[in-house]
Parts: sequence; C-alpha cells; structure tokens
Amino acid sequence: GGGGGFGRGGGEGFGRGAVEALGEAVVKVLEEAAVEALEEAAVEALKEAVSGGGGFERGGGGGFGRGGGGGFGRGGGGFGSSSNSGGFGGGNNNKDLEDSADGHEGFGSGSGGGFGSSGGGGFGSGGGGGFGGGSARGGFGGGGGGFGGGGNAAGNADPAAPKRIPWAEIRANMAKAMFAPWENEPPVKKDFYQEVESIARMTDSERQALYAELNNITVQDLKEESSTKRSIPNPVRKFEEAWSPYPGIMREIMKNGFERPTPIQCQAWPVLLKGMDFIGIAQTGTGKTLAFLLPAFIHIEGQVRPRKERNGPTVLVLSPTRELALQIQGEVEKYAYKGIRCVCVYGGGSRRQQVAQVEKGVEIVVATPGRLNDIVAEGKLNLFHVSYLILDEADRMLDMGFEPQIIRAISKIRPDRQTVMTSATWPPGVRRIADKYMTDPVQCYVGSLDLAAVHTVTQYIEIVEEDDKKPCILRFVSQEMQPTDKVLVFVSRKIYADHLATDMVMAGLDVETIHGDRDQHDREEALRNFRSGDVRILVATDLASRGLDVKDVTHVINMDMPKNMEEYVHRVGRTGRAGASGVAITFVTRQDWTKVGELIKILEEANQEVPNELRRMAERWERKKAEGGASFGQRRNRRDDYGSGIIL
Repeated sequence: GGGGGFGRGGGEGFGRGAVEALGEAVVKVLEEAAVEALEEAAVEALKEAVSGGGGFERGGGGGFGRGGGGGFGRGGGGFGSSSNSGGFGGGNNNKDLEDSADGHEGFGSGSGGGFGSSGGGGFGSGGGGGFGGGSARGGFGGGGGGFGGGGNAAGNADPAAPKRIPWAEIRANMAKAMFAPWENEPPVKKDFYQEVESIARMTDSERQALYAELNNITVQDLKEESSTKRSIPNPVRKFEEAWSPYPGIMREIMKNGFERPTPIQCQAWPVLLKGMDFIGIAQTGTGKTLAFLLPAFIHIEGQVRPRKERNGPTVLVLSPTRELALQIQGEVEKYAYKGIRCVCVYGGGSRRQQVAQVEKGVEIVVATPGRLNDIVAEGKLNLFHVSYLILDEADRMLDMGFEPQIIRAISKIRPDRQTVMTSATWPPGVRRIADKYMTDPVQCYVGSLDLAAVHTVTQYIEIVEEDDKKPCILRFVSQEMQPTDKVLVFVSRKIYADHLATDMVMAGLDVETIHGDRDQHDREEALRNFRSGDVRILVATDLASRGLDVKDVTHVINMDMPKNMEEYVHRVGRTGRAGASGVAITFVTRQDWTKVGELIKILEEANQEVPNELRRMAERWERKKAEGGASFGQRRNRRDDYGSGIIL
C-alpha cells in the first residue's frame, strides 16, 4: 500500500491494498460457499474492522519497538540503538557486523536502515525502509515503513484499544442477505395440524405407555436457547387420528391396505403437520418414506402462492442412490394425491428426459445430489419455491461423500423452509448437518440409538472356510429354497456377483444381478423382475443394500461379511419389512474375527442365538489385541475367485 507495516501510522496497518485484497478474498470464499447474496455492508464492516485498528499495535506510527522511528529497540534504531543510528550496532557507514564504535553500521543503520532504524527503517521504522533499507532502498516494506513504520511516531507508546470485529452485526447482515431473494415472497405456511379430541386429552402416562408399545419410541426437543421445552404433539394411534381432516389422504391410505401406522409414523405425522422440523432415526423398512411423504402432500396444497404460479418444485427429496430415489418416486405415484407430479433426477438416467419432465412442471423432485446440482447449474431446474426439504438416509449420503453437494443444494433453498431428515444411525456427521441446516428440530428414534438389527429377522451365523461359501449357497437355493421364497444374496465385490450368478444359471436357476458396472436400464429391469417374482434370486453388492425396497424378501444371505456393522444392519433390514418375518444367513470365516465382537452385540440385542465358536473367535481376537498383535490375520492369500484366506 502507501507504506505501512504491522503497525499503523505514516504507512497504515497492513496497507490499504492488503486490506482490500483481504476483503476480496473473504468475498471469494463466501461466494465459493454459495453465499451469493452477501450484502456489501457485511464486507465493508469486516474491512473496516481489519484496517481501522492498525496492526499488531496502534499508535501514531511505530512498530514493535518505540521511539522516534521505532524498531525493536527504542530511540530511532533497531534492536538497541541511539537516536539516529540503528541495528545491532549503529553508525553511518555500510559495513555489516562491525563494531559501532568504529563508525560502521550493524544489522540496522541510521540513514540506510536495517532491522530497525530511524531514517531508513526496518522492523519498525520512522521514515522509510523495510527489512533492510532506507528511503531509497526499501526492503520488505519500503517507502513508508516496515513491520511497523510510522512518521517518526511511537509504536508501542500509549496504544489505543484494538477495534473489535462486530461478528454479531456481520452474522445478522449475512442472515438478512441470505433471505433477501425471498423477502417479497409470501411466508411459508407450515402448520396444518388439526388435533382430534382423543389425542389432545392424552395424559403423560398414556403417552409414555404408547411410546413403550411403539417399540420404545424416544422423542427429544432439540430446540436451542430455551429454558422451557415446547409442547410436542402427542403421537397418534390410528390413521384416522392424523388424517381424518384430510379425507383425500385417508382414501389413499385405505386403498393401499394398511392396517395401522408404524411407530415412526405415529409421531412424525403430528410433528410434521404442526410445521416443525423433524429428525427420524429408525432402521430400514420402518415406514420412514410415508412418514414424510403424506405431510408433504398437504404442505404443497396449503401454500399461499398457487401451484400453477410456482416456477419449480415445492418439495425436494435428496436421496443417496438412484434405487432409493426411484422407490420414493414410486411411492408418490402410488398415492397420486390431487394430481401432484413427481420427477426423479439421478445420475445414470437420461438427462434429456429428466430435464424435459422437469420443464413440464412438477411439485416434487426426488434426486441424487450430484445430478441435481448439475441440472440446477445449467438453469434447467429452479429451487426458488422449495419450502419442504427432505434429507433421506442422511447417514448414507455422508458415507458416500455427498456433503458438499448437499450444502450446495441447500444454499439455493429459502432459509425458512421446513426440513426433514431420516437416518438409520446418528453419527457425528449427521448431527453436524442437523445442527447447521435445521431449525429447532424434534428428534424421534425408534428403539435405541445404538446400532440394532430389525427384530423381526431371525439371524443365523455360519462359520465356514472361504472355499465352502459358494457350495453352501448353491445347495440352499437349489435344495432348500421354497417356490414362494425370495432370496437376496449380498457379496462384497462386483466380480463375485457375476461369478456366483453364472454358477447359478449353470445349475438351472433363474437369477438377476445388480451392481455398479451394470447400466441403469439393466439394473431397473433386474429389480422389476425380482419385485414381480419372475426371478426369485437377486445377487447384489452393497450398492443395493439401502435403496432396494421389496416387501416380500424372505431370505437375506451375506456371502461376505460387510465392511462394517452399519452395512450388516442395512443388509439384514432388506427382509422382515413392514412387520413380516424374515431370515438372514451370514457366512463368517476366521478372516472376519476383527468384526465378530460387534456382531455379537447386535445378535444379543436382538435376542438371537450366538454360536459358541463365534464367541471363542471374538475372545481370541481380544487376546491377540492385548498382546499387541492387532495386525494378525490381515495378510491375505487369494485362493479362489470368491475371497481370500488368512495365513495362520
């Protein structure tokens, strides 16, 4: 800038140019974070805060030191000098490291300037200079001072109080700026709940008894900055208690043959119809999709701006996989409430076809995060009127690395929206997203927040050698599988899926596969054949462990142990859905001994039988860890196409 070092004086703080560069950098960072509506006032406040108070110290000039020209020392000089000669030892000549008594300058000088001088200036100088330099040969901060240059004024002398950055004001301005695009829009209408008398009269003891009956539901109010908790709507027991004011919804429910709501639906519907943000923590197959979907229909119809005047969807559902996204779209189409239209936007599908459907006009968009942002960036989809946002299977989306895409999408949506989050688990990453992007949510979880498998599934553990896995599976599907059974086999790698399916076909069995190397059309066809029962065996990788929704799967077989227990729970949850019973068979080898301790906990929590050999395997692993041999068993020796043994 005009001069300047760290101190403010003849040469101004960091330098005006540096401050403006800092302001530009701040704006750039915020823009990259998709805060596009940042007010200029917020930036100016930050600039003023940085530049107004000078550098490390304030004063008429000066730097680290004090005195006439200010260096580290005092007087006019450097580390310790007289009034007109500086540096380590001052003088007026131009030789370094000489004794000052001989008239030679040291590191800093009087008129020429070194680390700290009067006429030339160094770390803290008067009239000029930088690290070493005078009026004509400035160093790091030449022209008007170095680390703390001034106009021959003091550096540390009588410093004024530093000017504080007004963060509260900046945050308020940013919040105002973020809402600015919607300031002329009608407010979001959220509260549509009409509580029936029988629910309104429910006592605390009756509510707690109902929670216990509903698989030990636990409800928490996560509203911040409040000494008193809000009144959370009581759970409902029957469909009529939530939906009798909306006969159109009731007709659709009855048409689909449901007998009673699932535990999470009992609490989610009153909370969401009341307009609150909601976090639902429950395992797969517990009715989470319908829990957020039916209130979304009411939300769409109830907004002030008519549907035909909204340029874009009102509801956005973000989903981790295309399979799950397509499943949600299927649920929307199944209920077909008041002509509400839905489009599914996902990678691997026809972009042109998806864009064409969006441009026809839709009320609900179900999307995977990557494809959604692509279409929004192209200007083909407008999220301006979205006021109901669902983050479905949030833990899975974070596991797949979608957090940046989620944040980018949220930045396009009005801040006063209603937000719903569902998840099978409650890890720190999901909590962070909820804290940042939800407003005082109500959290409901079914059962324990600890990892738990679906209790309607009978879980069998078979301890085998690696080479025995494939023969065991082939024997089961060819000899023990009943004609009405549907079997879902999970493998750890795509090539294993293809090899196992080939062996089944050669054995005369009808089988489909689904994994990432198959194109979208083939995957959708495989799922259709499996759902319809034309094919009753499906071999899949973990790709399908979340998005696959086939209500009549009777058996899940884990040919390979999943990489973590979360995946185990999600795989097992593909059977025993909607209250039906199911069977899960998991093959465990000695190579899996690092995981069996956690597996035993899940089995015990679900009151399942734990084989003695599995317990002994866990004990051996614990002893090995205690002996410092935690890497034992990790060296692998490939023995066939389906896995690897361990070297003992």
